[in-house]
Amino acid sequence: MPFRVSNTTRGKLLADRAEQATGFLARLVGLMGRRHLDFGEGLHLVPCNSIHTFFMRIPIDALFLDSKGAVVKAYPALPPWRVTGIFLRARSVLELPAGTMAGSGTREGDQLLFERATR
Repeated sequence: MPFRVSNTTRGKLLADRAEQATGFLARLVGLMGRRHLDFGEGLHLVPCNSIHTFFMRIPIDALFLDSKGAVVKAYPALPPWRVTGIFLRARSVLELPAGTMAGSGTREGDQLLFERATR
């Protein structure tokens, strides 16, 4: 079931069709092989405190979140074939289309809210 993700600090919608990956294989595969990620889409990796963009074809915005949904580290437009650091405070990562952070003003310290999307 998709999620809506809002930045409550900035009053901006980040995604209205975010999926969640909680199993090992779903988190490992993530967005690999995707040719595009439309604005409004996203992938929430839970649990997660580090990511890679090996075998990815597109840059992404990556938001590392603590257990309460606060952004503890932000990577705008992370290109393919990169590895992030490990962030011990992070409990999950939200991957969004590159440009989402810039368009919404999202940055470290902002608070995100996840809600089940109603269709």
